[in-house]
Amino acid sequence: MNYRKNKFLKESFLNLFLSKLFRLNWVIVFCVFLLCLIGVAFLYSAAGGQWNPWAKSHLYRSIIGIGLMLLIALLPPKFYSNFSISCFIIGLLSLLFVKFFGQGSVQRWISFGGFNLQPSEPIKLALILVLAKYFHNISKVDLQKTSTFLLPIIFILLPGIFVITQPDLGTGLAIILLGIAILFYIGIPLKIVFLSFIVVISCVPIIWSQLYEYQKNRILVFLNPQSDSLGSGYQIIQSKIAIGSGGLFGKGYLLGSQSRLNYLPEKHTDFVFTLISEEMGFLGSLILIFIFCFLITLIMRICFIVDTVFAKIVVFGVGFLIFLYVALNIGMVCGLLPVVGAPLPLISHGGTSLFTVLIGIGLVLSMSVHNKEYD
Repeated sequence: MNYRKNKFLKESFLNLFLSKLFRLNWVIVFCVFLLCLIGVAFLYSAAGGQWNPWAKSHLYRSIIGIGLMLLIALLPPKFYSNFSISCFIIGLLSLLFVKFFGQGSVQRWISFGGFNLQPSEPIKLALILVLAKYFHNISKVDLQKTSTFLLPIIFILLPGIFVITQPDLGTGLAIILLGIAILFYIGIPLKIVFLSFIVVISCVPIIWSQLYEYQKNRILVFLNPQSDSLGSGYQIIQSKIAIGSGGLFGKGYLLGSQSRLNYLPEKHTDFVFTLISEEMGFLGSLILIFIFCFLITLIMRICFIVDTVFAKIVVFGVGFLIFLYVALNIGMVCGLLPVVGAPLPLISHGGTSLFTVLIGIGLVLSMSVHNKEYD
């Protein structure tokens, strides 16, 4: 009797597992896999045709991360809702910890057991989850009340301010922008938007006075890169040269002269898109942008499929986060935005940002697979 019961339970579990696998959006999984492979290929090129030090580690991290993404997709949304507040609190404590005990020239990293963690990356997912949980329990009538948005604004400002004081102005503003986008998606009253706009404009002189000198230089150099062509403006000038030299079809894989001669700094992290543009040209860059746009569109489309407010906010938040990463990175390397620490998702070398994006996509897949299973 026990044998039959155990056999039945095993078969039921297997059927449930397989049914969830079949319900996965495998087109999204394929796009993720493709972008990770592109990352491995161009990190190999960035190292001059060597697997070390970047391509091999990116490959291993991608395999582990995609496995984790699929595992996350199989767990129900209620699981993530239950732990959303705990994750947010842990994220805030990590940001406080890194402020006083962080590693690096600027305090952004926590080192343990040979691993480096940048808390400012996973806090973005924690913010999405905690806002999703909060608004899931808010009625449409309460959404018209100003008091409803006071707590979410605090949720957004706390990690944003903590990150800005590391100091990491770009990432801090990105966190705040992510939170604001979610508030707009929910339907924040226009009077709050108007008042917030006035407050921000009024505080610009104060904010400017509190910026570090290198942060002010980045903004000034963005406006006129030639003002410090061998200093703060060097990266963006070399980036533009490399992108322009790629032409329509590029110089060819492993043949980028700007990267080969080390004129291009950080070609394996924030400026990897420049390397791709130089070697693959305008058409190659356009194809890469199309893949990102296709992935973001697939994610945003799920917003119209899922039924719960929690799932809709999580899916929108992750989709907007990926869009934000891509827009900031490409805008930065093309000289359209000031230089900030914005990696190209799934392609730039960096474990924390890679796992953050893959976990985020895992959450999106979970909302899709377990639609209508929140309550």
